[in-house]
Amino acid sequence: MSPADVRWAGPRALLVELDSLEAVLAVHSRLRENPAPGQVDVLAAAQTVLVVFDSRANARAARKVIAGLETQVAGAAAGSEAPVKIEVVYDGEDLTEVGKLTGLGNDGVIAAHTGQLWTAAFGGFAPGFAYLVGETDALNVPRRGTPRTAVPAGSVALAGNFSAVYPRRSPGGWQLIGHTAARMWDLQREQPALVRPGAKVRYVAVRELVEVNSAGAEHAGEPRQGDHAHQPTQGPAGDRLEVLSPGPQSLIQDLGRPGLGDLGVSPAGAADARSARQANRLVGNLPTDAVIENVFGGLAVRAYGELTAALSGAGTSAAIQGPDGSRPAPMYAPFPLHDGESLHLDVPEAGLRTYLAIRGGIDVPPVLGSRSTDLMSGIGPAPLAAGAVLPIGEVATARAVGQPEPPALPGELVSAAAGRPVVLRITSGPRHDWFTPESREALTQQVWTVTAESNRIGVRLDAGGQEPGTPGKPLERARTGELPSEGVVVGSLQVPPSGLPVLFLADHPVTGGYPVIGAVIPEDLPAAAQLPPGTAVRFVDVDPETLQPLAPTPST
Repeated sequence: MSPADVRWAGPRALLVELDSLEAVLAVHSRLRENPAPGQVDVLAAAQTVLVVFDSRANARAARKVIAGLETQVAGAAAGSEAPVKIEVVYDGEDLTEVGKLTGLGNDGVIAAHTGQLWTAAFGGFAPGFAYLVGETDALNVPRRGTPRTAVPAGSVALAGNFSAVYPRRSPGGWQLIGHTAARMWDLQREQPALVRPGAKVRYVAVRELVEVNSAGAEHAGEPRQGDHAHQPTQGPAGDRLEVLSPGPQSLIQDLGRPGLGDLGVSPAGAADARSARQANRLVGNLPTDAVIENVFGGLAVRAYGELTAALSGAGTSAAIQGPDGSRPAPMYAPFPLHDGESLHLDVPEAGLRTYLAIRGGIDVPPVLGSRSTDLMSGIGPAPLAAGAVLPIGEVATARAVGQPEPPALPGELVSAAAGRPVVLRITSGPRHDWFTPESREALTQQVWTVTAESNRIGVRLDAGGQEPGTPGKPLERARTGELPSEGVVVGSLQVPPSGLPVLFLADHPVTGGYPVIGAVIPEDLPAAAQLPPGTAVRFVDVDPETLQPLAPTPST
């Protein structure tokens, strides 16, 4: 076997490209069982393993070690656990077409599907979605020419040399051959994913499905839990916060749930973690306590009990209304919110997201170790709505309330309001070689504009010219064909066929099938998360090991 090709995927992650799926599984298994120092997550894909670290130093130290892992672990022993049995009714809309494509006919497809043992190679685009590889190539079929806009939950499907079960209703282009009642993702189980990477699966043909259902009213294959939970509520006892108005969007966020990429779960967490940490620090909370992340103001909440609050992130005018009238609430400083008083946020003057922390933290039940709302996977509390009542956690009296601080929001976001571009540092790759030299240069020479389609999943960009307001060109590929899906990190600049980059934020999918031309460094992600629509952006190439510019910084 040839040595692994190790590429930077941002300054804290490595994309390991291997020459076979067997090598991918072996390296992935080794890194899961014996993590490198500072390893946060490891994610297998069709031809690559993504390894994420907590620092540049640990990523740099692991690079040479990981490059030699393939030969060290080749031929690693397969797991000895009993296969997971999945009962299937073979009635899929594409069964006949698959029979024609393979030359096996309907009965032959069923026999081939049930007659071999499948191995879960890696996780997919959604929690519980696992790419299963078989023992033969008999069922190797292409994706549909036109993807379906909605594939029912529980659909059993084929694409390429893989089989999978859709855990929830979602778009998809795989060939559907049947359906199952097996719950691929269920947060009520100790292990939510029915099939984890490395597990063996045996498909079993049945005439009808028997639904095992504690609730008694759910349909086969539909997730019992995994979409957002109900709005939080709290009885009359205890300090709490009532949502009078959520504004355009208000979410409960903490620092997220890293390390679950194999299950298809993104880290999520506060989009601007720096500002969320600041808000918690000001009220004397732990950095991991949950806060409210509000987009574009409009949030109004009422206090029940004597609360201490703080606002951080995008600066906004805020007012406290009570029986004695109205008074202003400060930014970047703790302030009291008395029983019965309400806090009202205006539209930010600069930036996009404002964070509200309450001493004690928002005490909703954690899901997979985090209280974050994940808009991509539907995990965590529902987006806040009027009438939601949020319990406040017990105050740790040993932790002092903080002093006023300067804004954590980068100053250049204020200058962006005057039309000057925000500069974000990026590292090149891991798939910059998929683009023409002219496009690689254009990435840092052009001005890009944030579009209104941006959200917590990603910042969508439109192309401009050398100066704001002048026309530019989309990025062009030097290579044709499809890139097999591979792991991506927050900050990745993924380029779809349109040639217009998407900058992934906290709720990004864990894998992607479009090439990533570069990645915004973690230090600049808080600024990226605060970019309102219409903001002009420039990118500057930096070295992933030193973060020093590789070319002169463009004038702004």
